[in-house]
Amino acid sequence: MTRPSSPDSAADPRAWAPRTRAIRAGLSRTGFHETAEALFMTSGYVYDSAQEAEESFDGTRERMVYSRFRNPTVAAFEDRLAAIEGAEACRATASGMAAVHGALLCQLKAGDRLVASRSLFGSSQWIIDELLPRFGVEREFVDGGDLAAWEQALSRPTACVLIETPANPTLDILDVAALAELTHRAGGRLVVDNVFATPVLQSPLALGADVVVYSATKHIDGQGRCLGGAVLADAAFCNDVLGPYLRHTGPCLSPFNAWLLLKGLETLELRVERQSATALTLAKLIEAHPATARALYPGLESHPQHALALKQMRAGGTMIALELKGGKAAAYRLLDALRLIDISNNLGDAKSLITHPWTTTHQRLSPADKLAMGIGEGMLRLSVGLEDERDLAADLAAALDAAR
Repeated sequence: MTRPSSPDSAADPRAWAPRTRAIRAGLSRTGFHETAEALFMTSGYVYDSAQEAEESFDGTRERMVYSRFRNPTVAAFEDRLAAIEGAEACRATASGMAAVHGALLCQLKAGDRLVASRSLFGSSQWIIDELLPRFGVEREFVDGGDLAAWEQALSRPTACVLIETPANPTLDILDVAALAELTHRAGGRLVVDNVFATPVLQSPLALGADVVVYSATKHIDGQGRCLGGAVLADAAFCNDVLGPYLRHTGPCLSPFNAWLLLKGLETLELRVERQSATALTLAKLIEAHPATARALYPGLESHPQHALALKQMRAGGTMIALELKGGKAAAYRLLDALRLIDISNNLGDAKSLITHPWTTTHQRLSPADKLAMGIGEGMLRLSVGLEDERDLAADLAAALDAAR
């Protein structure tokens, strides 16, 4: 039986459990005393006097001045996500890639060095491999699970390290605590893309990371409605390093999208827990099927980093990667045989979605780069939704039969 909280703890947001924070944190009612959070669709704000306008811009008066800088609905989303994550501060962005881009570019300058895990989302790799060198930033990629390689790469001064764990789409698990220690020893900040795990299943800041980024488009919205991103860190980083960068470059989140994401946070834990349970069932089905060359899911004992996943994650997550024996032709046969699961490059949705990374999300990369990242022509990435697991299992089993 759950022990009831004391009246004092019930009134203190710092004492709330994450599930309560997902419902109540960041709530600031207007004079109309609304139940749902208010939606402030406004670009600007007015002042009672010229003096108030001056004070609002010179920093002596704290208030909203322009929605590219701050907006009440966006601030509510930021405050709630920060409370769930256990972060001092959060800054929302227009998309997940705006969050990754902002988190990196705000802290890097010519002559700096960045180290990243080799297995990354295609757009993240483009930023590191194509964009940053144009501005004089040195970069190096490291195989995610090779700690000796990380030690070698981080034996030199490094300004920033970027990792995904679990990685997209290979579901590699990286040791956040170990990499945080190595990064700090090299004088840098560790940035973790936590989108596959969500704040429900993994807490990178508690493991030693400095910055966490999300595509809120994925599980946080969770229903395929809108784009959004978020960067979470300590207040000094968000206010003094990231804040000016976002303020002047303008990748701001729409208030309407922020309102949708606020509502998504209310059910995030329930959705992710259910999706993770179904994903484990489907991963076992995939692993046992003769059409499968390998099944990659952190919750499977066969996963190369299963023990590490158990150590730093609270469940295996909603994502499965599978490699088929027949390569691209087999992958296409499976995709075309599906009747319930949709072909889509999105993920984290209430609907189950599947994609072929070789020809979609990572198409831009050379075949050699894809293979180096562990992406084969027969690999598929499955995002498990909220449908009944029996229906999903039947659809997937029939498609696997067709893939043979």
